[in-house]
Amino acid sequence: MFQTSAYTGDRVKDYEFVTKQLDALVADEKDMIANLANAAALLNQFLDHINWVGFYLWKEDQLVLGPFQGLPACIRIPYGKGVCGTAIKEQKTQLVPDVNLFPGHIACDSQSQSEIVIPLIDKDRIIGVLDIDSPIKDRFDETDQYYLEKFADVLLKAIKS
Repeated sequence: MFQTSAYTGDRVKDYEFVTKQLDALVADEKDMIANLANAAALLNQFLDHINWVGFYLWKEDQLVLGPFQGLPACIRIPYGKGVCGTAIKEQKTQLVPDVNLFPGHIACDSQSQSEIVIPLIDKDRIIGVLDIDSPIKDRFDETDQYYLEKFADVLLKAIKS
């Protein structure tokens, strides 16, 4: 059974702890959808000042909405479009302090002001992206990026098979 824990307020320690929580949640489970759903719920519980967290999965040369927490979202995102499609095209994390300044931003929720998208790629195989939105500009920084990429690595090990 999963129990919520009080985080310390030390971002590094808290990110390390939530990544350990994820590792424990996915350790004996190989179902990708189940693991993605739990990962989205875990991040939604852990991160403050966010309004959407979830996954888009790579299907038929586009990103398709997967497990998430938040308001209903765009269902399909073309390759190279918006922040998510750009993360796949460039195969690197997109850290966007102000989505209104991102060329071609796709506004699924008008409340979103900043965003971070981590591509989920196993070797050359595109799996999808982890997408997190915030109603606050400049919500995400390099610390978030570093630890969310580590979080994504733990998740990738569980879902790649």
